[in-house]
Order: sequence, then C-alpha cells, then structure tokens
Amino acid sequence: MNYRKLGKTDLNVSEISLGCWTLGGRGWSMGQPNGWADVNEEDAIAAVQYGIEKGVNHFDNADTYGDGRAERLLAKALGKKNRDVIIATKVGHVKGTAEHAYEPAHIRHQCEQSLINLKRDRIDLYYFHHGDFGPGDVYLDDAVAMMAKLKKEGKIRWLGLSAYSPADFLRLCPRIKPDVLQSWANATDTQYIRPGSDVEKLMKKEGMSFVAFSPLAQGLLLGKYSSKNPPVFGEGDHRKTDQRFTAEQIAKLEPKVEKLKERFGREIKDLSRVALQYVLSYDVTGCVIPGFRNKAQVEVNLTAADNPLTQEEVNYIRETFKD
Repeated sequence: MNYRKLGKTDLNVSEISLGCWTLGGRGWSMGQPNGWADVNEEDAIAAVQYGIEKGVNHFDNADTYGDGRAERLLAKALGKKNRDVIIATKVGHVKGTAEHAYEPAHIRHQCEQSLINLKRDRIDLYYFHHGDFGPGDVYLDDAVAMMAKLKKEGKIRWLGLSAYSPADFLRLCPRIKPDVLQSWANATDTQYIRPGSDVEKLMKKEGMSFVAFSPLAQGLLLGKYSSKNPPVFGEGDHRKTDQRFTAEQIAKLEPKVEKLKERFGREIKDLSRVALQYVLSYDVTGCVIPGFRNKAQVEVNLTAADNPLTQEEVNYIRETFKD
C-alpha cells in the first residue's frame, strides 16, 4: 500500500482509504433518504478489519451516517486498533434542536458526541460537511471560531471542508483556511481535481490536497447495473431518488464502461482498479475513499493498490469520458 501526505497536515494516509457512509445503514435526513439498505454489521466489521490487515490506515466518517451508527460501528470494528488509524468525521447535516447545524454550541455538542461514538479523545480530521452557513454565511465566522477552540483544546487535530460546488470552495476557503478539501471525483466528473480548474489551482496555491469520495460513482463504473433491468432500492436508501440509477442514465454510461472492459478486463476488480487509480493519477488527490459493505468489496478495491495506470491509460480513460 502506498501512502500520501494530506495537504497541510502531518497525516500520511493510505492512497486507498475507506469511506464509512454505508456503515450507517438506512437513514433519513429532514425527510429525505440518506442511507444504504441491507448493511450487515458482522460483514462490515470483517471488512474494516481486513482493510487494516492490508494497510488501510484512514477511515472517513460523519455524524449523520445512521445518526452516529457508522461512527459507533467503526469503533467496534477497530477495537484495540482504534489508536493506530487515522479517523476523519464531519459535522453539518444533523442539526437536532438547533436552528442551524453550524451553530457553535451545536458544533461542540456534535464533536463531543462523535468522540464518544468513536471511543476517542481526539478526531484526526474534522470536516465541515457542506458549504451552507446560512443566509449570507451568517454562521460562518462563529463556526470557524468554534473549530479553532476545539483544536486548541486538543479535541481535533486538523480541519477539512467538504462541499458540493466549486463556488462553495472558492467562497469559503479564504475564511475557513481548511487543511484538506473533500468532494466527489471519478471518471465521469473531475471538475474539482482537473488541472487548471479554479479549485485545483486554489489547492495548489494553498498547499491543500483532495479526498475523493464516490471514486467508483457508487458502483456505476463497475458495470454492476443494467439499463434493461435497472436497480430498485428500498426505503431509506439514498439511491432510490438518485437519477443516475435510472434506466436512461445507466444506458448513457454503458457504452463507456464497455470500452473500459474491452481495454482493461471485464472483472469487477479490473474496473475498480481503473476507477480508483484514475482519480489517484491527478496531482492534487490525497486519497480515494470508496465505500464498502463487506470484506469482498474491500478486497476488490485493494487490488488497485500499488498498481497505477500508465499515462497512456489515463489518457484513454479521459478520452472515453470526455463528454
């Protein structure tokens, strides 16, 4: 397993780390599904433990994943290995009785609860989970001040910003001064990490790096789904309302995935390696954090470790997804 330094931090994380959203199972946020169906606790624990055995040292979590269940399950899976790994978690999507999730007192409360859930006295990397700081960013300055207090108290080590638009990153980074950025990146969408993009230039200027979630496009790049028999997801699974999983959208993707199969192989492990190493080929990428629900999925993803793409292969993938 190769390791990379994350942005301004002193954290050296496995290039292929693991995202823990799935560990929360089914869930809802403000009436909308935001979880994953059919997650078995024993399978998830075995997956985490296998990842550690193979060199994974960084797990990405959030308070909203199963309303804390993912944090608690990760701590259970880690057991005595808890202190040996780097854990990131986030705040921002659970507001409880607060008017806004970024109210300073609420940030402190969620941080303290995450520490309890994770069975830790310090969070290695604590993210703002999104870029909505209220009308006119009314909560921003106080939220940043609270993060500074938590860092001074030793409850968090480094600060990250997760957001869902270039505009959010460009607006917020000068005031938050995060050490690491996080959002999606995969062969279908490299807007944040693409050379010359505004966010990529900002990261290089400020010495930040990028943690890429959804590097497999939630399995769509693995050829798992057919437009002739589109998947049906249960209640509480966020994919139930995601248009990418409709027959129409899968049909648009299928010819591109077929080109990957023709060039790199038809097994899921072949396509996983292509997807993960493609995102890792970008200069600002610190790591990828594919999700998982069992040991078999972690095994597949880790076959990509230490097996980078050639520049010619990167160019082929880029050309395949250019539109």
